Parts: sequence; C-alpha cells; structure tokens
Amino acid sequence: MASDVLTRARTRIDGYFGVSSSGSTFRREAMAGTITFLAMSYVLAVNPSVLGDEGPLGDKGIPMQAVFTATAVAAVFGTLVMGIWARYPIALAPGMGLNAFFAFTVVLGMGIPWQVALSGTLLSGIIFFVLAITKVREKILNAIPLQLKFAVAAGIGMFVAFLGLKNAGIVVNSDATLVTLGDFTEGTTLLALFGLVVTVIFLVIGWHGAVLYGIVATTVVGMVSGLVAVPDGVAEMPKGLDQTFGQAITHLPDVFTGQMVVVVLTMLFVDFFDSSGTLIGVANQANLLNKDGTLPRAASALAADSVGTTAGAIIGTSTTTAYVESTAGVSAGGRTGLTAVSTAGWFAIAMFCYPIFSVIAGVGEVTAPALIVVGVLMARALGDIDWQHLEYSVPAFVTVIMMPLTYSIANGLAMGMIFYPIVMVAKGRVKEIHPVMWALMAMFLGYFFFLVE
Repeated sequence: MASDVLTRARTRIDGYFGVSSSGSTFRREAMAGTITFLAMSYVLAVNPSVLGDEGPLGDKGIPMQAVFTATAVAAVFGTLVMGIWARYPIALAPGMGLNAFFAFTVVLGMGIPWQVALSGTLLSGIIFFVLAITKVREKILNAIPLQLKFAVAAGIGMFVAFLGLKNAGIVVNSDATLVTLGDFTEGTTLLALFGLVVTVIFLVIGWHGAVLYGIVATTVVGMVSGLVAVPDGVAEMPKGLDQTFGQAITHLPDVFTGQMVVVVLTMLFVDFFDSSGTLIGVANQANLLNKDGTLPRAASALAADSVGTTAGAIIGTSTTTAYVESTAGVSAGGRTGLTAVSTAGWFAIAMFCYPIFSVIAGVGEVTAPALIVVGVLMARALGDIDWQHLEYSVPAFVTVIMMPLTYSIANGLAMGMIFYPIVMVAKGRVKEIHPVMWALMAMFLGYFFFLVE
C-alpha cells in the first residue's frame, strides 16, 4: 500500500516537473541541486558581512543574525517559487552587487535607514512583478540599449571587486593619491591574499563550489593562525527575524521621496535586466530555449524572481534574484524545477548553521576574496561592449568607471543614461533614441542637480 502511494506520488511529481521527458532522473536533479547550493552558498557568509551591523555599516547595518536568517529564508522561498511555479533549475538568493548598492550607496552614502531601504526593495519587487506579467516588460527590455546593459553589469562587477579589495586591506585610503596599496605585512591582509589565490585556483581548475571552498580554506587558515575565532558551536535554531520581518511594509510611506525614487528605479533596473540575462543564460545552457531563442514561460520565470524580491524585502534582506551559479547545477545535468527544490532544501538546512557562518561573516578579510572573484565574473561583460563605436563606448565607459570611483552604483548608472542620448544626438542617430531614454535622462539630471549633495 505504502509503495503504491510512493509510486503514484513519484509519477505525479515526474509529470509535473517533466523529469523523465527532459531526459533527467530524480537522482540527477537532486545532485544538480546540491552542486548549485555549493556554488552559491557563499552568500550566507557574504551577505551578512555586507549588510550586517558587524561589518562596514556598523550600527547603521541590519542585526547580523537577522540578516543571516533572512538570507537563508529568502533563498529557500525564492528558489522554491522558481522551481515549483516556473519549473526552472534556477536558484535565487540576495544578489551580489545589489546588496552592495543597498549598503554602501543607499544606507551609507545617502544616509537612508535600512528599514526604509527595505521598503524601496519591496516597492521595486512589486513594480517588477507588474512588468513581468504584462507585455510592458518587452517594451522596457527593448528601450534600454544593449551596450548599457553590458556596462551596468560590468560596472557593478568593478564596484564589488573594489569593495573586496578594500575589505581585504589590499587597497587603502591615501590622502595623496586617494587610494594606494595596503600593508602586505599585516596578518589579515595576508590572509585575504591567501584566500584570493586559492579561490582563483579553485575557479580556474573548474570546481563548482570554488568560492565556497576558498572561504572554507581561508577560514581554516585564519583559525590556525589565530586571526579568525573558532565558533562556539555548529548549529542552533534560526532567530532574529523578529527584528526585520515586516519593516519594509511599516516604512513603505517613507519611500515616496526624490532620493528613494532613484533608489527604487536603480534596484528595479539592475534586478530586471540581471534576472533576464541570468534566466536566458542558464536556460540556454540547459537547452531550454525555444527555437527562436526566446524563453519559455518567461512571464512565470520573471514573476517568480520578482516574488522572491518582494518576499525577501518583507523578510529582511536586499534584492533577491536569480543566480548565475545555477549553471553549475545545469552542467551537472539539472533540467527541471526539481533541481531548484533540492537547492532550497540545502538552504533550509544551512539556516540552522549560524554559529559557523557568523564567524566567517564577522571577518571581512575572509569574505573579501569572494567579492573580488564575483566582481571579476561580472566584469566579463566588458568583452561584450562595442568599443569601436564611440556612441556606445563613451556612455558604457562612463557607467563602468563612475561606479567604483564615486562609490555608488546609482551614480554610474545615472551618468551612463545621461551620456547615451547626448552622444547619439551628436552622431546623428537621434531617431534611434527610445522615448524611455529621454525620460530617464531628464530624471537623472534632476537627481544630480537637486538630490545629490
């Protein structure tokens, strides 16, 4: 009797996810989900180190344990929605780059409380959902020049890498030259350099969990050398969400200011195009695209991503988005949403491991190599920019360079949006400028003249 029930359940699951019809197996889907988790689980250490009150934000940050728990819960929820609803082998978690924007541009740079920043994230997720389920998404995708999309991705990569170099002590402040090399005789800086080298080696030789393994190796060496504390335990019950849950809803009325309009639009822009690119990239590797190159169930996939962002903000973390590390699971044979369900299961287990991850997150030099490597991977978009045509390369370069140099993703994005119409007019290609670009140019000009101090 029990075996019949299990057989029927297995058949229904197979039919819903299309495991057999996709040429996969339950075992392969579970293994692929495990590999995806290993490839992206570094977020459980890095996100709290960026957003938490024990990191660079200090008392302006979100309580550390609350960030960890929120990160894990958001990953579980978002990944399950993507796996069960959209049925794609793609995992979600708070995005690198967007968490840096949340922390360093919004909270630290603009002086906006993290509670209000969460409200901005929530609003961006709601708008994203509306765009995802309507045909407006196609018009928006076509309005923004492809070259600027590449530039935004690369610029965020440069910004994230710069944060990592700063946290590692490899790059430090200089009154004479703004920045300079740090002290390589410092134990913590040497530890970060060790972490960077081993992470790069793991990445180059093709290990799917390269970033995680690099963090583990750095943590172990740090503990042996006395630079990293030994955790008091291995597991404990998740807690801390009472400090963050619902804050995004409570402070939603505070979002409707000039500064927050720019914040929300930047979050929306980056998440929308990053998610679209990741979804198409992962689906292409899994041979899931239609013959014309379009994404099947695109509305469901993008809507699932937006639901992850909305739920993550309510739970208490920055924008939750699709992870390109999902390609690790796809390369291992994952083809259906069951892969994502498996990944979500591992994040649910990891939720109980705060004592371990808190030690890692509390030492910036341990997580810094992860930021640098993630920045390198994002900066590969530089190769897709058409550098031979100045009408593309100038706004792209301005976007990329202004993000790290002004310590603000929003500033770089705004500068690129302003320069693009200018150079296109000068080139005599005014008819190619979409009306949306003129509107964005006007908005960002207002941002610089009236909102930036």
